[in-house]
Amino acid sequence: MCNLYSHTRNVDAIRKLFAGFADAGVNVPVQPTIYPDYSAPIIRNDEGGPRLAMTRWGMPSSSDALFKNATARADKLRAKNKPVGDFKEMLRMEPDGGTTNVRKTSSKHWTRWLGPENRCLVPWNAFAEPDPDGGNAWFAIDESRPTACFAGIWISQWESVRKIKTGIEKMDLYAFLTTDPNAEVKPIHWKAMPVILRTPEERAAWMTAPWPEVSHLQRPLPDGSLTVLARQVKRGEEQAPGGPLADEPPA
Repeated sequence: MCNLYSHTRNVDAIRKLFAGFADAGVNVPVQPTIYPDYSAPIIRNDEGGPRLAMTRWGMPSSSDALFKNATARADKLRAKNKPVGDFKEMLRMEPDGGTTNVRKTSSKHWTRWLGPENRCLVPWNAFAEPDPDGGNAWFAIDESRPTACFAGIWISQWESVRKIKTGIEKMDLYAFLTTDPNAEVKPIHWKAMPVILRTPEERAAWMTAPWPEVSHLQRPLPDGSLTVLARQVKRGEEQAPGGPLADEPPA
């Protein structure tokens, strides 16, 4: 799964892909590395229309997953002869690190958020997949690393515990869809790749059309559509044409 990507371009670069959004007061930082639970820019369908907003990466995990985690935690306490207390309260306070990638769109957990009102575009210009040789392999549309968009979904003011030390929070959250890998990604990560929207028509449809009409967009890019940009030998030592990912120009 993709749990690391990069976005180092400005608002103008995003607007070239999808022009009809408001961005008043939004500062888009240079982010050579975006990890789960980071805030990053997305164009989301919001009240009043599409809007650029910094939003936290990681949609809510399923209730089944949280129940399983809380049960395992309770079992560990019992094994140590420690009191479990109120299990319902334990479940309510179970930390949820979030789900970054959405694959099974037929799941009841996800179908409630597949309508246009919960759709978003996630700008990126490089994404990483775990390299079987160690570290990460980075992918981009080409070596110039132009801005592109993942197909995403988002939710407003979800209430949950992200970290025990911060307790219950209300958060705007997002994630992006994944699908089967294409020829460039499969040798590195055979399970999945992000869903990438290639054309203005695809991006417009994703933001406006009902789910059945855009479900076909959850597909891999055609073979030959991506460049293997870098293979990371050790953390902080990325080998790529044109230098390390952090040296990208801002626009």
